[in-house]
Amino acid sequence: MTEVATARRSRITPEREAELYGAVLDLLREVGYDALTMDAVAARTRSSKATLYRQWGGKAELVAKAVRHSKPGGSGREEIDTGSLRGDLHALTLRSDDCEMEQNSALMRGLAMAVHGNPDLLQAFREHLVEPEIAEFNRLVQRAVDRGEVAVDTPAAGFMMHMMLGAVVARTLLDEQPPTQEFILSYIDAVVLPALGAPVD
Repeated sequence: MTEVATARRSRITPEREAELYGAVLDLLREVGYDALTMDAVAARTRSSKATLYRQWGGKAELVAKAVRHSKPGGSGREEIDTGSLRGDLHALTLRSDDCEMEQNSALMRGLAMAVHGNPDLLQAFREHLVEPEIAEFNRLVQRAVDRGEVAVDTPAAGFMMHMMLGAVVARTLLDEQPPTQEFILSYIDAVVLPALGAPVD
């Protein structure tokens, strides 16, 4: 039964999947999460609702995976390993250009209320976005610890996601500007690396 389900879920080609995710993001920007329906996605992508439900189970998983796919490298992103924590964090930042950062920031602001008001969406976001991001930052920090760049008991190591996410949120709320590569790179060098006790050059 599992093999049949897997076969059914793998019928959509990567190109078609990317097209569907793009349509979902367009609809999200147009109407928001609450007003987005599987009927609208089906109509926009010339798909059947049955196909959408078979492939993604429901709106929450579809939206979470669409947002994940929109991030540079998508869910199949290559692993970064430049040889230094500063290099890794800079390379991670440079995956997105300023336009992509602004679009993603606006999209996430629009989804913030929906995430916390919808348990299914919150769970899907944790599974497909939050946990993979935490795991990636943990890998970068652990490699820095293994190289001797960061002390094993550094308190700030457990707050990597908080620091990085905080930079994006604060840039919008305090500066009333979208995040940019220049801003995030400067923030990494001025705040994140010193907090971790890691080399800045």
